[in-house]
Parts: sequence; structure tokens; C-alpha cells
Amino acid sequence: MSQDERVDATRAGAAPPRAGRLLAVSDLHVRHERNRDVVRALRPGSPGDWLLVAGDVGESVADVTWALSLLRDRFARVVWVPGNHELWTAPGDPEDLRGELKYRHLVDRCRELGVDTPEDPYPVWRGEGGPAVVVPLFLLYDYSFLPPGAFSRAHAMRLADEAGVICTDEFLLDPDPYPSREAWCRARLAATRARLRDLPAGLPTVLVNHFPLVRDPTRALRHPEFALWCGTTATADWPVRYRAAAVVHGHLHIPRTLRRDGVPHHEVSLGYPREWQRFPRPPQWPVPVLAGSPAGHGGPPRPDRTGTPS
Repeated sequence: MSQDERVDATRAGAAPPRAGRLLAVSDLHVRHERNRDVVRALRPGSPGDWLLVAGDVGESVADVTWALSLLRDRFARVVWVPGNHELWTAPGDPEDLRGELKYRHLVDRCRELGVDTPEDPYPVWRGEGGPAVVVPLFLLYDYSFLPPGAFSRAHAMRLADEAGVICTDEFLLDPDPYPSREAWCRARLAATRARLRDLPAGLPTVLVNHFPLVRDPTRALRHPEFALWCGTTATADWPVRYRAAAVVHGHLHIPRTLRRDGVPHHEVSLGYPREWQRFPRPPQWPVPVLAGSPAGHGGPPRPDRTGTPS
């Protein structure tokens, strides 16, 4: 609709159509039926809305496919990045895939659904708050977020064990064919840096990753020892280096927005039912990503909660 048409519509008493918005969610954990109900109710506010899904949709290929298929039918575009839960080889999963093979299988399923992944060309958002290059990332973690008082990874692991917060990844996230999860992380960092060198000059970015790109959000964890499984110090300068207008992440189950170096970092998780059911309604969700977007439709102000995801 042109500017003149918008003016004519307003004079005639009709509200002009809302421009599409860039929205984000994460940590759907749809193996929980109450979370499936939340996802079933999730709809765009306008036909042009895009949805960024920042990981931990579920553990099984079937659950991930169910949720992304439903969302892709509703939103103009859906962009997905994997969390740690998607990479689990869970007991009883008929797919029985592990490591890189499971990730690549999920990428193939997403492509069949028309969902963007970290392996696809980066799309350019041109709606409200744009233009901006949407950059889905799959980076993992390398145990470099040491908790206070830890002087090495081994020491930090002992502290986490004593606190009873060893991440389930240690048992279910197989790095095959890499020798370790940190080796897989290093490979992902190298491959992603090579792609980021070719970003269009002059356009800002929206960086989307399951894990936070900077250490700051992890300082709110109830158990600081869990930070070991929450990211890598190698990405600390990425928001500035790659001209981020916003960063989107999940994983922590602490939905809020922090600013570092002028860049908003949106933690957009739903989390487990035991977390969000304490509130009269789910948090304000999905979350508008770019500055200038109006408040999200539905739900009370987003709560500030601390937790320890698995």
C-alpha cells in the first residue's frame, strides 16, 4: 500500500494495515503438552510477520517437525537454529541419530518445510525496523564460560558436580564425528566466520543463536556453575564486529532484554511449564526484535526469572 493509499484509508476511518514485524521465540520444549497448547495458540499479528525460533523446540525429530510445520503455515517466514535439546540422542527416539548426522537431518527436514536454517543463505528482513540481514547461527559452546572461582574447565566441572547441576548434554549430546563438543564448537565457529565475511556491506544484522553470544546474560543464573554449557567467549565481539541491531538467544529460561555496547540481547524462551505456569498467562510472547516494534500482542509484561535449564 502506498503512502497516499494509507492516508486515504485513514481518512475513510479504516486502520491502515500493520507492517510485518520480526518476532522471536525459543525453548518451546513441546514434549510437554502444556507447551504444545501455547504453540498451538501462537499466531502472527499481521500477514508479513516473520518468526525466529532460537532452538530447543524438542528432542525428537517428530516433535521439531510438528512445531515448525505448524508455525511455517502461519508466519510469512520461519527461521530456525538448533538448541542443545535438538541435538540429543534421546532414548526411544526411532530416528536414533546422533551428532552432526542428526543436525544435518533436521536441516533437511526444515528445508522440506520451507524453514530457514544456519546452512541456508541469510535472508534480508525489510519490514518494520529493517532492512537487516537475519543471521541464524549454530555455534554450540566450549566450556569457556567459567563460573566465579574456577581456574580451569576441570575445576569448573567439579564445582558443577558438587552443586548438582551437570548438564544433561554430558550424557545425551553426542559430538560425533568430532572428538568432543568443544571441537565441534571450534569447527562451527570457523565455518561461520568464513560466511560472515561475505555479509552485505552497510546492512545491520540480527544475530540468532540458541546460546548467548556474550557472558552477561549468564550472570543471572541461579547456579552460576551452569554457565559452562551456555556459550563461548570466542563470540564476545561478534555483535559489534558484525553490526548487530539485535541479538536473539534462548537457553537460559530467563526471558528479558539486556544491552551491551548499545546492542539489545533478547532472551526469548518460553521454558518449562513449571516455570511459566507460575504466572497468570504465559510471558509476552513472541518477542518483537527490532527497535521501534510495538509491544508484543498478548500476555503480561515479560517476567524476570532465574533458572537452570537442562
